[in-house]
Amino acid sequence: QVQLDESGGGLVQPGGSLRLSCAASGNIVSIYRMDWYRQAPGKQRELVAAITSNSNTAYADSVKGRFTISGDKNTVYLQMNSLKPEDTAVYYCNQKILINGAGPRSYWGQGTQVTVSS
Repeated sequence: QVQLDESGGGLVQPGGSLRLSCAASGNIVSIYRMDWYRQAPGKQRELVAAITSNSNTAYADSVKGRFTISGDKNTVYLQMNSLKPEDTAVYYCNQKILINGAGPRSYWGQGTQVTVSS
């Protein structure tokens, strides 16, 4: 079984910064892709940023230039700068992982709350 543990959320003022982290543990063979999603109340869950095993990255237009995704071994990070109130949401990590005895599949973190408010 794979477990993804998220941390780094909190309450910040507009213009502030946070760094989210998501560490995967378990019988991991390889990680193909790491993503960050977010979901605000009453809204659809949306893809915020993604990074692949060859370090290609992609960002939603709403966060481009402000957020940076990076990976280090089994951990994915999301550096969030110049935060805006509209960034307020629960942020979820998703990793596409190959484990022993099974094909690759996606796993979700438990979510971490980010609140941007003055």
